[in-house]
Order: sequence, then C-alpha cells, then structure tokens
Amino acid sequence: MNILISTEFWYTVIAVTTPILFSGLACLVFFKGGVDAIATEGIMLFAALIGVLGSYYSNSWFIGILSGMISGAFLALVYGVITIKLKSNDILGGVAINTFSVGFTVFLMYVLTNQKGSTQTLANPVIPDLRLPIIENIPFLGAILSQQNLLTYVSFITVPLLIVLLYRSRVGLRIRTIGESEDAATSVGLNINKYKIITLIIAGALAGLGGVYLSMGYVSAFSRDMVAGRGFIGMAAESMGRGTPVGVLVSALVFGAADALAKNLQLFNFPSQLINLMPYLITIIATSVYSYIKKKQSEKRVGV
Repeated sequence: MNILISTEFWYTVIAVTTPILFSGLACLVFFKGGVDAIATEGIMLFAALIGVLGSYYSNSWFIGILSGMISGAFLALVYGVITIKLKSNDILGGVAINTFSVGFTVFLMYVLTNQKGSTQTLANPVIPDLRLPIIENIPFLGAILSQQNLLTYVSFITVPLLIVLLYRSRVGLRIRTIGESEDAATSVGLNINKYKIITLIIAGALAGLGGVYLSMGYVSAFSRDMVAGRGFIGMAAESMGRGTPVGVLVSALVFGAADALAKNLQLFNFPSQLINLMPYLITIIATSVYSYIKKKQSEKRVGV
C-alpha cells in the first residue's frame, strides 16, 4: 500500500503513460478520420529506430524527434496507400505494416551497428528532462511533475491542442465528417483523399513521437520490439476514452498506473517471468476491452 502513496510510483506512472498517451491520441485521430488504427504499433516501432539514427547522425536530439515524426507520418501514408488507394483490407494492411516494422528495424539495426538486439553502441543524444522551477517546490506534486522528459510535457499539452484541432477548427470538422460518413462528406463536395492524407500525417506523427520517446527519452537506445504492445494499448485507450482527447488521457493514465504497478512488484521478489509477462497481459486485456466496446457500439448502431 505504501507504494501507492509514494512520489516515485506516481512519477513512474506519468513516465510510462507518455507513450500510451501518444499512441492513444494517434488512434483517436486515425478513427476520427475514418482510418483503422491497427498499424499504430508498427509505426511507433519504425519511428523509434529512425529517431535514434537521426539523433546519432545529426548529433542532435531535436533532429531525432523530427526524424521520428517524419518517419511515422511517412509509414502512416504508406499504410494509407495500401488501404485507401489500393483498397486492401484494413486489418491485413495493418498487420503488414506491423510485420514489416519488426523485420526492417532488426535488419537496419544489424546493417548499421552489427547488433540485432539494441543500438547501445551508438552514442546518440537523448531527449532531456525538464525542471519546472515553481512546480518543483510544491510538496509531493513537485517530485512527481518536475524532472519529467520533455516529450512527457508535450504529450499532455497535445490533449488540449487536439481538442482545438478536432472540435474548434474547420479542418477538424471536415476530418470528423469524413470519419462519420464519407457519403455525406462527398455530397457536400469535400475532398476525401485530401483530408485522409491530413489524418494520416497527424496520426503518424503522434505515433512517431510515442516511438521516439521510448528510444530517446524513457531509455537511451532502441531495442528490438521495444514498443511491446503499446500501439494496441493505445487503441484500447481510445475506445475506453469514448473517442475524446480527455477520455484518452484518463484511460492512458489507468494503463500507465497498471504498468507502473507491475514494475514496482519487482521490489517484492515477484518472479521475473511474471513481471516480463505484464506488458503483454495488459495488451491482451486492453485489446479485449477494445473489441468488447466496439462490438457494443456496433450493436447499438444497428439496433440489436
């Protein structure tokens, strides 16, 4: 019980929530634009490696972030070409992207570092942690909120920015219109492909930020399969959050707390195999919840 009232625990909750929040917000944008989000996992993994490489070769963590965002947007566009232009099944297209990312990242990592496990041999700059001068002096809260990674603050700031984009801008209105009914959007003369491209770029960049945080913020190197199901957890966070940015934030915090609790169980000599299983167990629970909610929503729409 003492764990739940410790600043270290809640500091960890915020840190591990960050990639899930980026993932959930990316899924939110995907779904609002009428695009399936199943490729989020692969996009995050791809961007995690490209971000590290961009940081290493430019000797700049900022270029690493940009590289991750651009690569995430690029792979999302590739997914869009597969599913929208070539009319492939969304699920199959997403599985293809996820499978490609797993194989390609290992291949590229081996070519550049002669390692198949991680990029620890590359001394790339990492994204810094930030001190919050006033907030850090607040008892309890200061120790939790200050000295977090730069992208952690970016992820939380992104929530109100997405609210403005999706609900207070013309672009957001058109994206949501297309996501709800392409026929209705076409009837009023909207360019479907144009706004789907915008959707893919925004969602891909957000997923890319989640991947970059994992490889350059949470830890200092890329490792094989390091996303570990967070793309799928983001899908569940989007569904549990009822398709709203604030709801996604709350759901991401719930999953982050579960992940942080699993990490703290190591202090009580729980079997390491059980601890290593937790991310995947959370993924199974998350995807099950996501499927159940989507099923209920579909039944409600058809009046079952």
